[in-house]
Amino acid sequence: MENVKICVLSNEMQASQKARETLEKKLESEGCIITQEPSSDTDLIISIGGDGSTLDAIHRFNFPTAPIVGINTGHLGFFQEIHPEELDQFIFNFKTGHYQTQELITVQAVVTGSDGREHVHTGLNEVIIRGSHTYTSHFNISIGDSFIERFSGDGILIASPAGSTAYNYSLGGSIVDPRLRLLQVTPIAPMNTTAYRSFTSSILLPSDLSLGIVPDYRKDDTTFIITDGMETTYKNVSNIRIGFSDKVIKLIRFEGYDFWNKVKSKFL
Repeated sequence: MENVKICVLSNEMQASQKARETLEKKLESEGCIITQEPSSDTDLIISIGGDGSTLDAIHRFNFPTAPIVGINTGHLGFFQEIHPEELDQFIFNFKTGHYQTQELITVQAVVTGSDGREHVHTGLNEVIIRGSHTYTSHFNISIGDSFIERFSGDGILIASPAGSTAYNYSLGGSIVDPRLRLLQVTPIAPMNTTAYRSFTSSILLPSDLSLGIVPDYRKDDTTFIITDGMETTYKNVSNIRIGFSDKVIKLIRFEGYDFWNKVKSKFL
């Protein structure tokens, strides 16, 4: 591992800082070059913490191309692959090439303002579209070029396969195997009455179809775009188009990794 360039990141938790200190000493003894920010020649990014720490790093460094591995010092640790007590085994497996790379596709929202300017938001887990926090949101929804319905409720979540086990799952959405290339559209508190008719279950879209959303403003012209928990506020949005991004996140997975075994251990 001589001159292998590794970016090591961690949250501020004591357990994470301790794991980082221990890991950096072990990697330096192997001849690795340790950095705090990834660059074009970075060979590996190590994120120490929980899933939130990994998501923060992915967004902070604009969806880096280097592979990422997580060391779990958090709670759920769905993205994380190893535990602090497994550092020696991790280094050996990485050094000897006993791992595989799992590619995770990302979801993208292109927001068009009333002035015609476009703003792009990318999420690994999901993109959420909401209106005012105090009023019901109304959205005209199309799939491809076909108008589907006028949605009324708190908002709409569009999840990637990787994000199907996150907020989407809490909303009653389906768990999707990350090897499937599809988007899941899940309503948030939909209204379904004689006055308002909204879909109440998730919709699955293939990779060649995009979702179009046109806000139907009533009392407030605010629209919130939330990507992986990060919120951006817009006024008077004219159109939102959601589909896959060309950005791909590569996670390191070691021997014995199985998506459904992880689902079983984390959720069932």
